[in-house]
Amino acid sequence: MGGGFQFLDILFFGAIAVFLVFRLRSVLGKRIGHEQKDARRYADYRLNPDKAANDSKRDDDKVVALPDRSTPERTANGDRNAPAGEPETIEATPAGPLDAGLAQIRTADPEFSKESFLGGAKAAFEMIVQAYAAGDVGALRPLLSNEVFDRFKGAIDQRKKAGETLATTLVGIKSAEILEAGLQDRIATVTVKFVSEQVNVTTNAAGKVVDGDGSQVTTVTDIWSFARNTRARDPNWSLVATRSPN
Repeated sequence: MGGGFQFLDILFFGAIAVFLVFRLRSVLGKRIGHEQKDARRYADYRLNPDKAANDSKRDDDKVVALPDRSTPERTANGDRNAPAGEPETIEATPAGPLDAGLAQIRTADPEFSKESFLGGAKAAFEMIVQAYAAGDVGALRPLLSNEVFDRFKGAIDQRKKAGETLATTLVGIKSAEILEAGLQDRIATVTVKFVSEQVNVTTNAAGKVVDGDGSQVTTVTDIWSFARNTRARDPNWSLVATRSPN
């Protein structure tokens, strides 16, 4: 009788042990599987780092990467470094119309330079102002376009008919600034703003001052446009338009 109860006790506890083994296996089996996978990945990394990196990439395929909001690190001189793997970009300051026009002229005429042009423009300004005051149409002819020459000559002829004389003293050119530049077909055009100091006196046939003051220096602003055919052998520019500032 006692032996029978012992046999039943053994069966009962044995069933409990089997049940616990299956429960533990069902729980621990998943963890062991992941641990084995990690162990294999570590072993692969030790033997073949490239293969291990590719495996990790496949595991992360379903991960959505967020934009990198981290602040770029500063270098020793205070500059910011671009994020790793991205080329550093430098934004170029866009050229204005004037720079673009000057570049077009330099393309058509490689010998053109802003500095040398302004030097020649100042010299031409002085020659034209003095020749106009003196009524020297021969000196004006090669410096002016046909249209401008006709206007200048007309004013000179009118002055002579009136018996008037214009005396101009160019004290100096305070500034010469390029306002516009461009290329149309073969014709290059550059517009310059001249600010000069002048003494202008107009007298009649009797020598009486009818305009101006010989003791007063006046600041005069002129806006002149020069043009040149870039295909022509003649390197000289001609005055093609004049105007006063608005």
